[in-house]
Amino acid sequence: MNMGLGLFQEQTLKLVMTPELRQAITILQYSAIDLISYLQDQANENPVFDLEVAGEVASAKAEKPAPEIDWKEIVGNRATGEYGSLKNESTYNPLDYVQQGAETLYEHLERQLGYVKGFSSLQKQIALFLIGNLDEKGYLEISLEEASTRLGAEMLEIEDVLSVLQHFDPVGVASRSLEECLLLQLGHLALDDEKIVQVVRNHLQDLADNRYQRIADKIGCTPQEVQAMADLIRTLNPRPGAAFSAVDTRYVIPDVTVEKVGNDYVVLVNDVAAPRLKINSFYEKMLSQQKSQDEAKQFIHDKLNAAMWLAKSLEQRRLTLMRVTQAILDMQREFFDRGIHYLKPMTQKEIAERVGLHESTISRATSNKYVQTPRGIFELKYFFTSALSTSSGEVTSSESVKRRIKALIEQEDRKSPLSDQKLGEMLLTEGIEISRRTVAKYREEMLIPSSAKRKRF
Repeated sequence: MNMGLGLFQEQTLKLVMTPELRQAITILQYSAIDLISYLQDQANENPVFDLEVAGEVASAKAEKPAPEIDWKEIVGNRATGEYGSLKNESTYNPLDYVQQGAETLYEHLERQLGYVKGFSSLQKQIALFLIGNLDEKGYLEISLEEASTRLGAEMLEIEDVLSVLQHFDPVGVASRSLEECLLLQLGHLALDDEKIVQVVRNHLQDLADNRYQRIADKIGCTPQEVQAMADLIRTLNPRPGAAFSAVDTRYVIPDVTVEKVGNDYVVLVNDVAAPRLKINSFYEKMLSQQKSQDEAKQFIHDKLNAAMWLAKSLEQRRLTLMRVTQAILDMQREFFDRGIHYLKPMTQKEIAERVGLHESTISRATSNKYVQTPRGIFELKYFFTSALSTSSGEVTSSESVKRRIKALIEQEDRKSPLSDQKLGEMLLTEGIEISRRTVAKYREEMLIPSSAKRKRF
């Protein structure tokens, strides 16, 4: 057999991950809020287009298109509404949307410290040092011995200052442990009797596990009394400083809306929340001027093509969301008409076959997306549930079974709560074949405690 090297031509067909395709995939998986941030970043990088915040009135329409570029295609693009030229500067001011900073725990306690009379300069220094060493829960992170070493103060004086701080608002702040935090709040409410103090100091773990009988035997009372003390302790705040923690609140903006019109449902993609793309009139005029330098015109042309690709990707996202939601609506029509108990088992593969897309595209299109329906706001992935068989040979969704388990638990006798085995037997009488382990799994997913922890004496 002869072997040798040579050059051969071969024609092949393959999919290349171009920057445009990568951009389309990225835009598809963004939620409404993330899409706004992405468009703002793109507007900062691409000077050819500007963003118009929803609610603002367009100042002018697009001028006559230049011969080199099909402006009608841009203007007619439905991805984000109109693409007219901006002849006047936008009145949008980002500072109008900056939230005023809330008071921190340190500032809250420092302000109260100003009302304390009789503190020496050293005591104020100790107080500020202790306040500065509180964690986000309001607990003291540093030991008094370390504070005494760093400040060069006597332990007794530091303990006196700490005692004053522990009476500040919120009650229980500057505690060194959970037990001390709860005891301070009980003392503030004048409910710190001997038995409940014993429970807090020595039996918090038993209390968390609902071992009321064991606690009752050790402190000499009835389980009913222990349960009453447990109910009281659970009303206290174990994290007094949490109210002052800086929490980034994220609001859900539905990406799709399903509205009922007569006996039918209409799917609408929420394009109002996203800013609209507007072609900047300055760069539009530069393209039409013959005196413009070739390099400048090429730069603007490239940026305009990027803006057009962005607009096409937004339109593709809109169409994909509409098609996927419509397919979900068709398969889950009984859910929209009659409620959660009629939610059918459904997989992403079934939706992919219906709309003619790949399963991974369905996953991207439904990730972090929400739909507003006449029955509330749901995540799109909420409708993809596993199947459970029934005695009649039919299947039911796991979500409807969870709701049925929750309903049975809400109707149970709290003095004799239903075990997971009993719940499984009750579901079997309704035709739902489910094991005890599956019942326990669904109960834990709904954050419902076990029967031992639900029992009331």
